Amino acid sequence: MKNRQIWLRSRPQTIPGAEHFAVRDAEIPELGEGQFLVRNAYLSVDPAMRGWLLDEGNYLPRVEPGETMRAFAVGEIIASRNPEFVAGDRVTGLFGWQEYTVADAEQVLLRASERDLPLSSALGVLGLNGVTAYFGLLDICAPRAAETVVISTAAGAVGSCAGQIAKALGCRTIAITGGEEKRRKCVDEFGFDLAFDYKAEPDLRAALSAACPEGVHCYFDNTAGAISDAVLANLANGARVAVCGTAALSTWNPWPLGPRVERHLLTKRASMKGFIALDYKARFPEAISAIANWVRAGDIRYAEDILDGLDAAPGSIKHLYDGANKGKLIIRLAAAEDLVRDPQQGG
Repeated sequence: MKNRQIWLRSRPQTIPGAEHFAVRDAEIPELGEGQFLVRNAYLSVDPAMRGWLLDEGNYLPRVEPGETMRAFAVGEIIASRNPEFVAGDRVTGLFGWQEYTVADAEQVLLRASERDLPLSSALGVLGLNGVTAYFGLLDICAPRAAETVVISTAAGAVGSCAGQIAKALGCRTIAITGGEEKRRKCVDEFGFDLAFDYKAEPDLRAALSAACPEGVHCYFDNTAGAISDAVLANLANGARVAVCGTAALSTWNPWPLGPRVERHLLTKRASMKGFIALDYKARFPEAISAIANWVRAGDIRYAEDILDGLDAAPGSIKHLYDGANKGKLIIRLAAAEDLVRDPQQGG
């Protein structure tokens, strides 16, 4: 039994493209004590992958040429030498862009236990994207009812979830996204009170000022760059800023220069904190249970953009940064169709 893998052929200098990867067949090693074999069903495509390939000193070691591309995946255990993880269990972890993974307990991010909901959601709203939104919003922004919450890349998997959680808490929600289609989606599908298309807005700072006469109480920042400059200029007294991502910047070498944020934080007595969702791993079950209940109640809706086959993976990161995706970007493998489903399992 062979294992098809996507590996890094050469290091990109900016946004990774298909030319930086290649496909290979590899042997599946024998299971050691405590290990199990996962047949991957869905592979994730995330903005963090750019940093894993380019950046020195990231929160995870950089992927080196010759290595299988690091990626989150969800699949089903088909063989095990670990009594806590048995055949038929569905798990999510950093399993890589490949069809099979030999893993151990340390590599498992969470169990896909909400079997009445689609398995693919374990990579999005019921996976790392959902828990990122949950902890960034609730633990760092800590919004209160009637406060104004602004979210950048609000049509994305993390931003749309964070906005809907804020809405469920009684907040006024404002989306910033790129393109008229995504702007309308934020309002019509994700329930934001107001949405701005930053590409079409001639003066985003002034538009936010008019829309937020009392200022922005919470900002969930997925972008950095010019979008964040406009939001930070409109912070309310005591505002809280959660720094989740820097998608607007394609490279940090050389280090980009821009407006200074210190004066905004000082004069508004605001706080700004970066976070990594993996730091909350011990609390993931809390977040997944809460989000699943919001999904079932109709308070959280989510969108997925699914590409078929492992061969679609090499060009998918560029697809993500081009803004062409219309939801959580996922690669669907053959195992997704072959899995034995529960009676109400959506795949």
